[in-house]
Amino acid sequence: MRVCLASTSPARLMLLRQAGIEPLVVPSEVDEDAVTEAAVAERGGPLRPDELVLLLARAKAADVVGGLAARHPDFDGLVIGGDSMFALDGRVYGKPYTATAAAERWARMRGATGVLYSGHSVLRVRPGVPPVEAHAVAEASVTFAADVTDAEIDAYVATGEPLLVAGAFTVDSLGGAFITRVEGDPSTVVGMSLSTLRELAGRLGVTWTDLWGEPH
Repeated sequence: MRVCLASTSPARLMLLRQAGIEPLVVPSEVDEDAVTEAAVAERGGPLRPDELVLLLARAKAADVVGGLAARHPDFDGLVIGGDSMFALDGRVYGKPYTATAAAERWARMRGATGVLYSGHSVLRVRPGVPPVEAHAVAEASVTFAADVTDAEIDAYVATGEPLLVAGAFTVDSLGGAFITRVEGDPSTVVGMSLSTLRELAGRLGVTWTDLWGEPH
């Protein structure tokens, strides 16, 4: 059973590889800002974090599936799309992108607890058969150490690690030392909930262990 990851996220790719899955990587071409703006306009107001990550995860997976037949006409397996956002004190955060934004965010996060939302969209794809989708949102609360110093924040930001990850932190790399507690599936904080992916695969009639060890 083949797996296609509709993402260029190194963390999601690493997570799948650590779980015994070697996916084909096909990045989506979804304009996330445009999709979000359209949904907000249709709603007439902002979306909740769980709604937004699911919307974007589904858009990314559907976009890749739409072009997969041309690139890989014999593909028979699962296409996985994901998106993550971090909510703290009523505000929703994506990637900070700049060192200044990351440092400011860490100053707010130390000693606080926020929630990491991860949207998942999994599509069962077969040649000549319409794809079937299952989707879900996982969440995990994350508590940050209260004694993180300004110097530690500056040093962490200087590594560049927090600039391109949702919430400006990692739990499985340099940022892990500044996190004191995670409640929920820890892999959710990395980028995707493996237990949620297993559940979604099961809904589509796929046994998780059948995904192990398959080359792309």
